[in-house]
Amino acid sequence: MITEIVILAMIAAFLGLRLYSVLGRRSEHEEEVIPHRFERSDAPPAADVAPRPVRQPVVLRAGDDRAPANEAGIRAIASADTGFDLLGFLEGAKGAYGMILEAFWKGDKETLRELADDDVYESFASVIDAREGAGETLDNRLIRIEDASVRSAELDGRTARISVLFVADIAAVTRDADGNVIAGSMDDAIESRDVWTFSRNIDAADPNWVLDETDEG
Repeated sequence: MITEIVILAMIAAFLGLRLYSVLGRRSEHEEEVIPHRFERSDAPPAADVAPRPVRQPVVLRAGDDRAPANEAGIRAIASADTGFDLLGFLEGAKGAYGMILEAFWKGDKETLRELADDDVYESFASVIDAREGAGETLDNRLIRIEDASVRSAELDGRTARISVLFVADIAAVTRDADGNVIAGSMDDAIESRDVWTFSRNIDAADPNWVLDETDEG
């Protein structure tokens, strides 16, 4: 009887070791599957976690008289130009604002020629010529753009025009021919409010907008 119990115990121990070797540890060649961050889970969400609201797409339609003037203009442009994206436009407008200011401050007419229409370019160029004639230079810096918002928008035939109000902090210094500061200070940034109007022919292959009017905000 004792011998049978010992044999059964040995058999149980052997089976236990076999089960452990199969289920209790991972083979050296077995790869662990790691789920991706955005992989959909089949498990239902926890009851105490509220689902995130789904934001409905904004459909822009022309001819909606209930919309404000700038919104109706944006809708008209978006309806005529399916590639138009307002957020992308505003980001591009902020980039153009900085590039045009830098070019004007440095007297870079070539860059201004590419980014502005004829009238605006001539206005910038005349100021640059007068500044150079007086031997003055600008040592200005765009510190930050606080805000860029659409002031007005319209579709005139096939030409889209959008006016943007820029609120920015600018440090401005004017130096004479000897490099002496004759106006401004780099220590004090001044708030600047400019309304710039950009235009583009929506049928043109070139996706870039050009500056065609400037005004104070």
